[in-house]
Amino acid sequence: MNNKYRIDTQENKEFMEKMCRELLAFGRHFPSPGGSAWYLKDDGTPWIERNRETYETARMAHAYSIGSFLGYEGSEDLVDAALKGLNGELKDQKNGGWYSGLTADNKNLADKLCYAHAFVILAASSALIAKRPGADKLLEEALDVFDKRFWDEEEGLTCDTWNTEFTVLDDYRGLNANMHTVEAFLAAADCAGKEEYRERAGRIIRRVLGWAKENNWRIPEHYTKDWEPDLEKNIEKPDDPFKPYGATPGHGIEWSRLITQWAMSYYKDDNEERASFIEAAENLFNRAVEDAWNADGAPGIAYTTGWDGKPCVHDRMHWTLAEAINTSAVLYRVTGKECYADRFAEFMQYLDEKVLDHVNGSWFHQLDEHNQLKETVWPGKPDLYHALQATLIPYNRVDLSIVCAVKQG
Repeated sequence: MNNKYRIDTQENKEFMEKMCRELLAFGRHFPSPGGSAWYLKDDGTPWIERNRETYETARMAHAYSIGSFLGYEGSEDLVDAALKGLNGELKDQKNGGWYSGLTADNKNLADKLCYAHAFVILAASSALIAKRPGADKLLEEALDVFDKRFWDEEEGLTCDTWNTEFTVLDDYRGLNANMHTVEAFLAAADCAGKEEYRERAGRIIRRVLGWAKENNWRIPEHYTKDWEPDLEKNIEKPDDPFKPYGATPGHGIEWSRLITQWAMSYYKDDNEERASFIEAAENLFNRAVEDAWNADGAPGIAYTTGWDGKPCVHDRMHWTLAEAINTSAVLYRVTGKECYADRFAEFMQYLDEKVLDHVNGSWFHQLDEHNQLKETVWPGKPDLYHALQATLIPYNRVDLSIVCAVKQG
């Protein structure tokens, strides 16, 4: 296989560095006048007719905080623009917390989402380590809102959705928000020294692994308010854009990486406990890849599968590939097993041949089962976060949040 795709070759390092710089250049037009992130078109220009989401704004703050340590010119100003949005038009000054976003005509989107609030914590943590003005205050406020509204101390998990006024809590519980909460909590611990959040991340992880083990390492995504798995949710609408039926292999892969990061940082002096969690992470990764990678006659990772492991929604999402690149590299680092280096190379080749847009830049966000462009869920290219991290995580410390790892060089 071409050395361009093999981990630790000079060719691969150069490929990753080139992609990283191009991604940072691609996303630089995101700030709207109020700071919230424009949705980006296929060529990276603002798509002003679409909603401006809080989570995307937070992701851009995170991305350009990383960019500031990579020496990308203008990164600090871009972080500050996103922080302006998070501290201004996206914040609910009356009820607290953050709106899920704004419409094109500046109306507030309904509901308060755990998912979005987790990304505000990530953004503030990254901006703090990048020494951006106001990041410390934003982080304290984000953690305070999260502790009061989303963290369930008794369960050791998060709830999912409130109404805008924080008076009615939806009965739905889900693991996507909990997954990004783990990421945010680890960032708060790494960037701000708040170790209690690393403890909380571990509580979430233990619950998730319990469910995964009971389900052949396919993680149930959806739950009732009493945290009973709802395995049949949306079986009549398997391609629901927010709560698809069945298992999501990309999430199994992403959980695998986050579990490894947590275990390596938490069990520094306990090899046996650390090894048990890394073994679980391997099980999650291997199950997801076995089920979904090249599973339907064409290269790529199917978006969802049934509980029998067979693909349901065959679309290929760019974020799933990004996480596959990250996790294969991380597992190779911590286990030394060549099978993960081989997987990394396969994923990199697929990225170069199918998913990387060599004309307009960035990565195609959604392809169909024949690897043709599809735009039912992700038209355009709004998301810098997944692709950018995939150029960096493979070559940085596995026990640190990526912004801290990049800072350390």
